[in-house]
Amino acid sequence: MNWNTRVTELLNIKYPIIQGGLAHLAYSELAAAVSIAGGLGQITAMSLNEPAELREEIRKVRKLTDKPFGVNFAIGQHGRPFEDFVNIAVEEKVPVISMTGGNPAPVFDLLKGSKAKKLVLVAARRQAIKAEQLGADAVMVVGQEGGGHLGKDDIGTMVLIPRVVDSVSIPVIASGGIGDGRGLMASLALGAEGIEMGTRFIATKECVHASEVYKKLLIEGTESDTTIIKRSLGAPARAIASQWTNKILELESENRGYEELKDYVSGKANKKLIYEGSLDEGFGWAGQVMGLINDIPSVAELFQRTIGEAERIRGKWGNR
Repeated sequence: MNWNTRVTELLNIKYPIIQGGLAHLAYSELAAAVSIAGGLGQITAMSLNEPAELREEIRKVRKLTDKPFGVNFAIGQHGRPFEDFVNIAVEEKVPVISMTGGNPAPVFDLLKGSKAKKLVLVAARRQAIKAEQLGADAVMVVGQEGGGHLGKDDIGTMVLIPRVVDSVSIPVIASGGIGDGRGLMASLALGAEGIEMGTRFIATKECVHASEVYKKLLIEGTESDTTIIKRSLGAPARAIASQWTNKILELESENRGYEELKDYVSGKANKKLIYEGSLDEGFGWAGQVMGLINDIPSVAELFQRTIGEAERIRGKWGNR
């Protein structure tokens, strides 16, 4: 079945499926597997310690596949200079650059003269319009069901996607609450031309940096087992509900500031759970889609299942 959309044409991929940036998890093994399966895999840049490490990850991907892939820049969450990392991606001629969590304009400036396609993750209609004005080639639009950092407006994917589709002329990629072929078809029906999945790709064999404890939480949890933290800091984000996140919410309810919260919401605390499986010392990001996750397939198996399910839905629609 033909899966061509403006997203597949823009990114030169077989299926309109993009793997999310996944802080501290999206490295060469996962990115290459997604690209080999026909989607767009991504490396997370700002979770790396040095720009040289990004160059190494890019070259690792290229040893594993000649398919297109991307590098994601979480420019607003780490408070670190990103210019040298972006320059590495440009030097290495990475075909796709995506930006999340901040104003993409400084990254766009660094990409002038580059042939890289520019994707921007947004969580509101106004952000999508601004991204198009700045020169984005496509926008990835995340609704409130998603994991990790979200928008402040609490708008779900079902409403947000068509609102953005009606407001911009560039392709829209749906994100938030998507984990199977049903989500893919629903997104296309809403007017999106591709999907981004984050949480679902964590529970795969090639997400080798994620601890077994983290993956088990995703499998055993339901759509009700997540919570929003960091709202008081102006950066709401969805994580797996736990004693650790309960403590964060308690501090937020007491109007504690960033200084008292920072150790609880830090990257170090995040890595304690996702790398070491320490439930008492950290937290893990996850979207409500964890309620649809029941196993840990290979990326290839996940693609086969997702596309197969979507094609069966297409077939049913065609017979009515």
